[in-house]
Order: sequence, then C-alpha cells, then structure tokens
Amino acid sequence: MDRAPGLSVRLKLTLSYAGFLMFAGILLLAAVWVFLLRYVPNRAMLYDPDDSPTGGVFPVRSALLQVFAPRAAAVLAFVLVFGLMGGWILAGRMLAPLTRITDATRTATTGSLSHRIRLPGRKDEFRELADAFDAMLARLEAHVAEQRRFAANASHELRTPLAISKALIDVARTDPGQDTAELLDRLHTVNTRAIDLTEALLLVSRTEQRTFTREPVDLSLMAEEATETLLPLAEKHGVTIETRGDIAPTTGSQALLLQLATNLVHNAIVHNLPEQGTVRVTTGVRPTTVVLTVENTGEPLPPALVPTLTEPFQRGTERIRTDHAGVGLGLAIVKTITQAHDGTLILTPHPEGGLRITVELPATTPPTHSESPGQK
Repeated sequence: MDRAPGLSVRLKLTLSYAGFLMFAGILLLAAVWVFLLRYVPNRAMLYDPDDSPTGGVFPVRSALLQVFAPRAAAVLAFVLVFGLMGGWILAGRMLAPLTRITDATRTATTGSLSHRIRLPGRKDEFRELADAFDAMLARLEAHVAEQRRFAANASHELRTPLAISKALIDVARTDPGQDTAELLDRLHTVNTRAIDLTEALLLVSRTEQRTFTREPVDLSLMAEEATETLLPLAEKHGVTIETRGDIAPTTGSQALLLQLATNLVHNAIVHNLPEQGTVRVTTGVRPTTVVLTVENTGEPLPPALVPTLTEPFQRGTERIRTDHAGVGLGLAIVKTITQAHDGTLILTPHPEGGLRITVELPATTPPTHSESPGQK
C-alpha cells in the first residue's frame, strides 16, 4: 500500500527526547524564578559593610536577571543540542532490533523463508516479537514446502490416469477391432480414479481453509456409520470389525468427521492381514476431549515409516494399486480434518504388526458415560 512520506520513528523519538529535556529545563528555571528570584528585592538596599557579608549593597532582581538570563539561555541551548544528539543515538540503539525485524520481513516477502532473526539478549518486547516472527516463518516455511510437495505429487498422480486414458483412446483408434466393452470398462475405471483423486484434493483444500460450519456432532455415531458402510468391504477382505465406546460429543462438520472416520476404517481394512484380520474401532471420553481410536492387524511397520503415512500419496511400504487402494490421500485427509477441528492425530505401530491411530478432538460437554458395546 502506498503511503505519503513522513517522519521516521527514530526522528520522532529524538524530537520527543529533546523536547522532554527542554521542558524539564524550563521547569527547572521556572522553579528557580518562583522559589528564589521572586524574593529578591527590586530596589537597592544598603547594609553596614562590617555587618553584611555581601558588602554594602544587596543585589537587586534586575541585576540578577541580567546576569542569569544569558546563562540560562545558554544552558537551554546546550540541553537542546544534547537532547537531539543523545536522543538520536539512544533512539538508534533502541530501534536496532526493529530494523533487523524489518529486514527479515522484507527478505521473507521475496520468497526466502529460511531466514531467521535470532535476536540475542534477554527477553523484552522486541525479542518477543522477533521470536514470534521466527516461529511464524518456520511454520510458513514448513507449510509452503508441504504445499509444493503436495502439488508435485498431485500433478504426478493426476498425470497417470490421464496418460492411461490417452493410451487407451490411441489403441482404439489404431485398432478398430478392439473390444469396445472392455475398453469402456477400463476407461471407466481410470476416469473414476481421476475423479476420486480430484474430489480428494478439493476436500483437502476446503478443509485447510476451514470454510465449514460447526455444529454438535457425536463422534461415536460417525464411527458407527462408517463401520456399517464399510462392512461389505471388510467381509470381502475377511476382516472382522469390532466397535465399542462411549458417546463422544464434539463440534465440527458432520460430513468431514464422517469422512475422517470412514478413511480411518477403510485404511485399517485395506492394509490388514490377507485373511483373518481384525479392526477395532473405539470411542472414548476424557476430561476435556473425545477420542476415536482405530486399530488393525497387519505386517509390522518400520518406526521410521509411520510418521510419513500422513503425507499425501503415501501407501505404506509399497505403492501397489488394488481395487480399493485409494488415491493415497486417506490419512492425509484425516490429518487435515483433525487439524481443522483443533485436534491431534497420533499413529502408533504395534510391535507384533498393525497400526493404532488415535484422533483426539475437543469435547463440548462433560462426558456422559453411556457405553454401547457391539461387534460386527
């Protein structure tokens, strides 16, 4: 935004310091006049030289003013010069941290987010501002890096189905005898995957912007609806789903929290043992939060791999595409929805295999312990 030029803060502080000194000097001279010179007689008074230490004549007010006024003016001039010079130096020292913060801000506006102020010294207002700015830059740098990585991965993932569709169309053009039904089925599968990926990307974007309306939601009902919806998929994979828990009241988007629960259960079903697998879905209440926990059996996961599972387009140890492999955004969406609802997401691998995922969200009312165990 364009602004009209004005005085710098350093100059304003300098003028303020000098003005304060001049005002203090004038007050001091006024005090001398009020409490001293006003009691000096305005007419000459004679005394006995032998009895008076001042001689034979006591000084009069006019004579004192003639001597005092020039020296007072000189003192005020010195105070003004001293105030301007000292104020300029002092203001510069005081504003030096602000200059560093301004330089860091200008550096950040050019796109360089790796710069940090790291202002030394003990804690004060400027150092608190510098520390807060450094923390903001760190979060912004991490967010930008994540967005760039996400965009690159999304471009790669979207390019794959488009390339397959183009190849199928080229084959149909060059080979008129190609089975049309088979070609349409393959195109439908590829396009469905592209649509699912696009919808997932839009969901992540909308969730990050927090444009949803908050309303009371029972997290246990969301978990129950998700398990009922995915029960046929679990039966197809030979996975048993166990649900148990308490009423878990929170606030947020019912659609997003249902998506969160669905993604967690879907991920636990797909990434499970080839047969006789188990998924446990539990809701609980704590003093200030509600908890949704989804556990599954499966192959042991390396501890270093677990933190990366919430990154976009990560599918465990292998990127194998199956009928229900998803688009690689399941846990990334869960993480985004959790953060948008001011919650926390914790991934814990079981030593014997499988994964435990815990979502903790703020509770809205004191916990009501109404347990409704069940098994599917």
